[in-house]
Amino acid sequence: MPDSAGTSPPRGRDRSPLLVAGTVALALPGVVMSVAGLSISPPVDALLYGLAIVGAAFLLSWAAEAAQVDISAGLAIALLALVAVLPEYAVDFVFTIQGGNAYQQYGPTCLPPGSTAQSPCGLALANMTGANRILVGIGWALVVLLAAIRVRRDASRGRDPHGDGGTLRREGHSTRVTLLRTDSVPLVFLLVATLYSLTLPFRVSITLVDLVVLVGIFVGYSIRVARAPAEDPELIGPSAWVGRQAATPRRAWYIGLFVVAAAIILLCAEHFADSLVETGTELGISQFFLVQWLAPFASEAPELLVAGLYAWRLKTTDALAALVSSKVNQWSLLVGTLPLVFALASGSLHGLPIDGEQREELLLTAAQSLFAVALLVTLSITVTGALALVGLFALQFVLAAVLSGPLQDAELLIISGIYVVLAVALFARRWRSLGSLLRDGLRTPYAELTREQER
Repeated sequence: MPDSAGTSPPRGRDRSPLLVAGTVALALPGVVMSVAGLSISPPVDALLYGLAIVGAAFLLSWAAEAAQVDISAGLAIALLALVAVLPEYAVDFVFTIQGGNAYQQYGPTCLPPGSTAQSPCGLALANMTGANRILVGIGWALVVLLAAIRVRRDASRGRDPHGDGGTLRREGHSTRVTLLRTDSVPLVFLLVATLYSLTLPFRVSITLVDLVVLVGIFVGYSIRVARAPAEDPELIGPSAWVGRQAATPRRAWYIGLFVVAAAIILLCAEHFADSLVETGTELGISQFFLVQWLAPFASEAPELLVAGLYAWRLKTTDALAALVSSKVNQWSLLVGTLPLVFALASGSLHGLPIDGEQREELLLTAAQSLFAVALLVTLSITVTGALALVGLFALQFVLAAVLSGPLQDAELLIISGIYVVLAVALFARRWRSLGSLLRDGLRTPYAELTREQER
């Protein structure tokens, strides 16, 4: 299929097949250890299983990108975002299942009497909140900052930097990434999911009612984006190589990549989660810290790398839109399905317990999400906004690593308050843009949303 997928012929020899083979080889040690029941040591096991998860995430990303050739543009972005976070789902579900089993055995504490270990229920929420905050605090900011560096570099060399479709602009000394009107859709559904999730910190558990609401938000989002018109995607690397194939081999390739990646995840996700917890115990490192930050970094790494690559090539809209859609997935479908997995594992209708520490983590995650949407309410974000995202993320990350007990609790509440105050101020200042965003996200036909970008 010659270039109908928006791909350009490779220069020289295409090394994409070797890259795919190398990625499978990266995952192979973890797969072999899982099948053979081998163990070296918890830290080494965590490393090898983590590399397998990273490899599977790359395969999923390439397969989902190549699949865009055969489906509508909006649905393709939603599918890509959903598939990209599947490794995160798998790891989080492992902790949730363990939490359900512990609840069935020990009750709401999910721990035997007198135990001082970290509750597996708490680890499930730790992994979810960490993944969400990394996606926004690093991912969204990464797109803008990399694009700004590229624009500044090109300008210093006398080149005329420009982004995809005029959506990257330099205003004075500031670079602004601007999304398309069609990106109002994921932003509005993210706002709805975020506003609902702000109620979670005031609960004692995430229940099946939350499942209905949050999964309903995701279903509504999927139905809305499925109405987007088809268009040729811009593919690079292995996804472009697959996308250039004729219809039958192309579909065989991306379905095959899906299957291989899914098998790797199924074989390695539980071992990865267990080895992380054992590593914390063996090395005296907080299990909560490892599960909240190291596990999501492994599962999110390919998505962040791909977004960074697109941003460096000034495909900023594609990069940021995909990350926004991923955030919708994580903050609606992932959070919503946790109580279902917990209920099945615990053999009860009780929701996933939320202790005091997790309430603060949920509050901080929801507050960050609210601030992120407020930054993009005009469908654009500047370097200053990106620096605010990454700066506040770095601050809470460092303080969380060095503080403990009441001081850490106070830190989480203070930074949550900063996020909320800044978000409310931005919404109040941009209330007209908020009205337009809501209208475009929920009601405006896609034909009208895409009319401007076709000119």
